Amino acid sequence: MLQCSRLSLRHGAKILFEDASFQLHPGQKVGLTGRNGCGKSSLFALIRGELHADAGECSLPPGQVIAHVDQETPTGGQRALDFILDGDAELRRLEAALRQAEDEADGIAQANLLARYEAIDG
Repeated sequence: MLQCSRLSLRHGAKILFEDASFQLHPGQKVGLTGRNGCGKSSLFALIRGELHADAGECSLPPGQVIAHVDQETPTGGQRALDFILDGDAELRRLEAALRQAEDEADGIAQANLLARYEAIDG
C-alpha cells in the first residue's frame, strides 16, 4: 500500500499542495487530474523518490514497483506503444518466454505462461 500523509510541496514560492494525505491499495486504480503546473508530475516524482517533500512523508512497501511513463519519450525510431510496453518488465519477460516455449513446442510451459499472462491482464 502506498501511504502518504500530511504532504506539502512547494515549487519556489508556489505551494503545489499542502497537508495532503491518501492511501492507495494494491490493485486500486485512481486518476489524477488538474491544470498544468498544479503539481501532478511533482507528486509522482515525490512518490518515486526523485523529489523530497517540504513536509510529511510517503511510504511504499519494500519491493513494491511503480510503473510510470515520462511525459516526453526519448527521440528515436521506437514506436510510442513499444516504449510504454517496455516499462512493464514482467509483461515483456512473459512475452519472451512464450516465444521460446512456442519455438520449443512446449505446451505445458505455454499453458503456465498464458495463465500468468492472463493474471497480470496482459
